[in-house]
Amino acid sequence: MNTESMTINIRIAQFLRGLVCVFLCILSLFPFYVMLVNATRSSVDIQQSFSLMFSNHIGDNYKNLIKQCNETVPLWRYMANSLIIAVFSTSLGVYFSTLTAYGVSIYKFKGVKFVWAFILAIMMIPAQVSSIGFFRFVYQTNMGNSYIPLIIPAIAAPATIFFMKQYMQSALPKEIIDAARIDGSGEFRTFNEIAVPLMKPAIATQCIFCFIGSWNNLYTPSMILTSQAKYTLPMFVQIMRGERFRTDFGIIYVGLVITIAPIFIVYCILSKYIIAGVALGGVKE
Repeated sequence: MNTESMTINIRIAQFLRGLVCVFLCILSLFPFYVMLVNATRSSVDIQQSFSLMFSNHIGDNYKNLIKQCNETVPLWRYMANSLIIAVFSTSLGVYFSTLTAYGVSIYKFKGVKFVWAFILAIMMIPAQVSSIGFFRFVYQTNMGNSYIPLIIPAIAAPATIFFMKQYMQSALPKEIIDAARIDGSGEFRTFNEIAVPLMKPAIATQCIFCFIGSWNNLYTPSMILTSQAKYTLPMFVQIMRGERFRTDFGIIYVGLVITIAPIFIVYCILSKYIIAGVALGGVKE
């Protein structure tokens, strides 16, 4: 096969690969597009026909949603509750997971292999297995109907620790840490001023994943929170499946759009770090 034929085959393969990627992208975004379209349509139109064209009922749907919510708890209260939990759990979880990964990677203490094996073992245990014990612990310590059990346990995030350690093996030279120690830098100062800036792509990537996981979490808040004033947005979406909202699909779709809007905002702010973070995090020395 001559060079010209090989070039043609490579270009065809690249074109087909690009075509498949475009198709998968459209397939992934299509449900979101339909959701946005239906948020602008009336409930009657949604029930009667399927459409890909935007309408002009989004203002009415939003007003009806706010009116229905104000009869119990304002919609923005649910969003504020979700933001409090997601922001604090993400910040604490990512920071302390990075600190743990830093300790396992940099310090070669006795038992480090056991600690790392224990962290990996924890990753294999589904959260549902320990949910009953966690539920009993929360109420025996009088922390029921509180945000504390939804925030503090996020510090222990084995999957985040694993990702950070893999990233450090390729992006955090130990020579830099040793040089900082020789210059008299303390351990926490070395971590905060040298390691953390070098870990910025991985930290941003994990912030996205942790924020989305916390924002969409329905299982744990449903166990812990009993007061409707403390409900999160996923719990609000669950309420929307009730009798008050079930017949008005316009309200439901507007509520869904409001629910996912913060996720898109966080993703757009931090998305430039995703490719670099995932690529370097999966490379070993």
